[in-house]
Amino acid sequence: MKKLLFIFVVTSLFACKQINRSNALEQNQNFDQYKANFINNLWDLYPNWASSIGFHKSDSILTIPDETQRNKEIAFAKSQLDSLHLFNLDSLNNQNKTDYYLIENQLKSSIWNIEKFKSYQWNPSQYNVSEGFAEIINNSYGDINEKLLAVKARLKMVPTYYEVAKKNIVNPTLEHTALAIDQNTGGLSVFQSDLVQALAKSSLSTSEKAEINRLSQDAISAIQSYCLFLKDLKNEQPKSFRIGKELYEEKFAFDIQSNYTAEGIYQKALAHKKDLHQKMYALTLQLWPKYFANEKCPTDSLVAIRKMIDRLSIEHVQPAAFQAEIEKQIPTLVQFIKEKNLIYIDPSKPLVVRKEPAYMAGVAGASISSPGPYDKNGNTYYNVGSLAGWDSETAESYLREYNKYILQILNIHEAIPGHYTQLVYANQSPSLIKSILGNGAMIEGWAVYTEKMMLENGYGNNDPAMWLMYYKWNLRSTCNTIIDYSIQVKNMQKDAVINLLTKEAFQQQAEAEGKWKRATLTQVQLCSYFTGFTEIVDLRTKIQEKEKEQFDLKKFHETFLSFGSAPVKYISELMN
Repeated sequence: MKKLLFIFVVTSLFACKQINRSNALEQNQNFDQYKANFINNLWDLYPNWASSIGFHKSDSILTIPDETQRNKEIAFAKSQLDSLHLFNLDSLNNQNKTDYYLIENQLKSSIWNIEKFKSYQWNPSQYNVSEGFAEIINNSYGDINEKLLAVKARLKMVPTYYEVAKKNIVNPTLEHTALAIDQNTGGLSVFQSDLVQALAKSSLSTSEKAEINRLSQDAISAIQSYCLFLKDLKNEQPKSFRIGKELYEEKFAFDIQSNYTAEGIYQKALAHKKDLHQKMYALTLQLWPKYFANEKCPTDSLVAIRKMIDRLSIEHVQPAAFQAEIEKQIPTLVQFIKEKNLIYIDPSKPLVVRKEPAYMAGVAGASISSPGPYDKNGNTYYNVGSLAGWDSETAESYLREYNKYILQILNIHEAIPGHYTQLVYANQSPSLIKSILGNGAMIEGWAVYTEKMMLENGYGNNDPAMWLMYYKWNLRSTCNTIIDYSIQVKNMQKDAVINLLTKEAFQQQAEAEGKWKRATLTQVQLCSYFTGFTEIVDLRTKIQEKEKEQFDLKKFHETFLSFGSAPVKYISELMN
């Protein structure tokens, strides 16, 4: 009897397992179909967003940002949440679980932004059509005549767009009002120059070109009218650009998607800054006899660190060699990673180093241009800037900031094994969701993490000068979090911000001024670098403690990146 009962139980368990597997397979198939429908519906509702990431079927549509559109967005979000919550999360595979979380966060964030944050009322700079038109006119896809016909249809809606924008504005901030005027005025060049040049290259009929020119003039008038409206706006008690603790915490939760709270990561950043200063002072004392043998080291540690950084910063390439130096470093990074067996670099997805295109001219340094989610097999370009034409003083200041040490750290961050490498792994995922809704804190956090990881594994031969400059660079992301939270939540004033960045983060005055302006115009995004970095280090430490001598750094890196651009907290759950 007991034997029969045992057989029955085992058989029943086996049958249940088979049913569960069947249900799980069906759940994942259904969820894949749901995601496909979700994306199609998303682009129907947000055609301008679709155009910006390379989905060009609705380029002719300009969304009017009125109450009707906002109601549609809320209804869409609530309906999609109802559909999403029908799925059994436990039955979904790891890739679909992370997609589930990303979709859910996006939908809830949409509702919160409209119903509570309401930036459409106080941020006039979010109304700007120029970038969308520039994307259509200047990108390399499609026939120029077809693109111009899409532009023609879109141009018809520009006057209505800006009239609605005027009605939306209620008690805007002074900072966002000034930004809106500057950006919309600057954007006129898209219609006065870019569009004119595109029309000259097209084979459209004379009457078609004349109609597009007429509509373009109407658009220019609408933009100028909007700027004049903002300049003349009676705004005796403008809204503060500081959003306060409650909104900041909520926005942080949606934008960063971390296990940390905003206040928690702020406290971590304060402690990390203190730790960095201690390490930097120890290195300064170590280096002092080499560079200042006949000079007494200042007793003020921050003064001593600054003096050492200034001395090391004069070691940089000449302006004419800037591009060549960056290009030379890429294969060195690849070789180091191979020798140390840190992560697999796919040779079939080469990084194409190129001189920056003409439309990017004027922004020296380095940046990554990655293929969009609808062109995953496209080339990834590492754009290398030129200092040609810069006056000697400006070029010298810039090169001191991107000296021979920092330039190597920049290449690690932007290229290998930073953004470029993460992108290659992310594009191996069949999920469009992670490309469309990818988590910025994970993306930036990975790039910041790789800087430290490379030096930990011997890159730079443990040169104390390299470590000192790395710590200076890491102070940038650390202080980004400190000032963003302090400005938005703790009412930190400009003088205190500039003092912190120049005296404690060793930044140049111009760089500090630019960071203050950025922090008055954005919220939370500046936290993404340090938060993502901290969470990845936390995760690695936890797994190392668990696996001890079995821990494999290469395996950790490849497993971590296999989940695409998902929030670190969800990757952490899956890896643990």
